[in-house]
Amino acid sequence: MTKTVSYAQWSLEPYCIGMKLRSLRTQKRLTLARLAAETKLSTALLSKLETDRMIPTLPTLATISQVYGVGMSYFFSEPAKHTLSITRKAHLQGNSRGLESVKATPLNALAAGTRLVAQMIEFPAGGASSATDACYQASGLVYVLEGKLQLDAGGLHETLEAGDCAYMESEMALAWSAANKHRCRILAVTPAGPRAEG
Repeated sequence: MTKTVSYAQWSLEPYCIGMKLRSLRTQKRLTLARLAAETKLSTALLSKLETDRMIPTLPTLATISQVYGVGMSYFFSEPAKHTLSITRKAHLQGNSRGLESVKATPLNALAAGTRLVAQMIEFPAGGASSATDACYQASGLVYVLEGKLQLDAGGLHETLEAGDCAYMESEMALAWSAANKHRCRILAVTPAGPRAEG
């Protein structure tokens, strides 16, 4: 049996009022009992409001806002920006064999104003001599998901294994590749280039 949603619940859902109420309470380090004492509202009511099982009336929300020191606009302001990119595991799994080229799978959409680029990069088997990719980003984070990564940066030669992570800030070219005869997959997060900003 599906639960019917009222028009009021549907129209208020994007504002995440319950989540905002819970977030304010935890930021202020208040228990439900303490908030109930401050607002003269029951803990059961406050719990229902925080879990979106009940819609607050405007007077109730005004009372709670006064305790938290926020205006009503805090609960009803339109988000300036909200982007969520989901990449399913099935899109990330590949059965690459041999010496194919480096494969990059974007994990977020690039649009105007995008600040970070996240991607899974798969280096084919064969070692550094067969597949090297140069990266000229000024900074970035690399996390090895599978295999071993050979990272050459500024005269340093490092081998990272699955579970290892490297944060880089450099003006020098960085080169990376699979470190041995097995494929290597990494998660790389780097600043977006000019293409995504304008």
